[in-house]
Amino acid sequence: MTSPHRGTFRSLRGFNYRTWTAGALLSNIGTWMQRVAQDWLVLTQLTQHDAAAVGVVTTLQFAPQVVLLPLTGFAADHLDRRKLLMATQASMGALALGLGLLTVAGVVRLWEVYVFAGLLGCVTAFDSPARHTFIPELVGEADLSNAVGLNSTSFNGARMIGPAIAGVVIAAVGTGWVFIVNAVSFVAVLVSLGMLRAEEIHPSGQAPGATGGLIDGLRYVWRRPDLKTILLMLFLVGTFGLNFAIYISTMAVMVFHAGADQFGLLTSMMAVGSVVGALLSARRERPRVSLLFVGALVFGIGFALAAVMPSFWLFGATLVLIGVSAQTFTTTATSAVQLSTEPAVRGRVMALLLSVALGGLSLGAPLVGWIANRFGPRSALVVASASGFAAALVGIYYLMRYPDLTLVGAVREADVLENE
Repeated sequence: MTSPHRGTFRSLRGFNYRTWTAGALLSNIGTWMQRVAQDWLVLTQLTQHDAAAVGVVTTLQFAPQVVLLPLTGFAADHLDRRKLLMATQASMGALALGLGLLTVAGVVRLWEVYVFAGLLGCVTAFDSPARHTFIPELVGEADLSNAVGLNSTSFNGARMIGPAIAGVVIAAVGTGWVFIVNAVSFVAVLVSLGMLRAEEIHPSGQAPGATGGLIDGLRYVWRRPDLKTILLMLFLVGTFGLNFAIYISTMAVMVFHAGADQFGLLTSMMAVGSVVGALLSARRERPRVSLLFVGALVFGIGFALAAVMPSFWLFGATLVLIGVSAQTFTTTATSAVQLSTEPAVRGRVMALLLSVALGGLSLGAPLVGWIANRFGPRSALVVASASGFAAALVGIYYLMRYPDLTLVGAVREADVLENE
């Protein structure tokens, strides 16, 4: 007989998590449609295949994770997360609608895309840590690792479906309608948030009256070598490896001379691997340090292979491998941080993790875009490969320095690590 805390889909037994997942899936499909449409708009309609411009858009979307860090982590720890998410999701829908109307009307300009990307980045900076720390309230600590894995499965399932739909919609009716579809998709997640049963929400250590801020979160991480290791590995991979929008779009347009539908297909092919990686992560009861190392190593190998693939389909096949490894790495990192961090500071620590990963991505995007423009997309893929190998070396160092410690022994291990 299956244990109540075993099984790949065990978190879906709860009404709240099941409802949230259904709404989030529909919204995430729209979000991935918009990401593909936005990159296509910038790369093929507003510029002459300028990868650096795509990098600027990426930077504007993710840099606010760093700039607003003192506020976003505090908000996730001190405000009602459900109400905060309703506000952020509604704002993101309004921004998608605004960009869609400008594009459909044929009056959108590159600087306007930059403005919308920056505003979306500001809203997302508040949304992301609140969304991650809201998951424990939906399932409780026992099923948290599984819920994080399933959440990633939903996100990457949307990543598999959304880009393919976006490619078809762009080819059929134009880019602007993709943004409008995304705006409508936010209704699903808002409805799901409204349907949640308040009596089934698990308290997770929020302290509205507390005065602790970002400094407390930084101090907490500083005395935890395991968390510092995760953040350093995430910084390396996030800065130079997770710029998938640049890598895939430039390879599709500049190397394989593909259309919008084929561009969407490549993004979906990587998402297939991401779904597999997320499902494998959901099966595990606890994240392991060895998975961080393996994920980073395979990530580096995958990009090395992608850099030399001679055809569209072989390149797409390597994207599946990259998707599995990237998802294994990021889901393990997220689960480890969630499970080993005290609930009272979890929002600030998650905001710090997201700012390192996504803030690093915003720093690396212009550089990666410049390399793709100057030396070609394949050279940019080599940079991504090197980031995976560098992160793997950091993981090896941790395994050698702390051979008897796992990434998560809840907060009990923190005291041991602090005295090292």
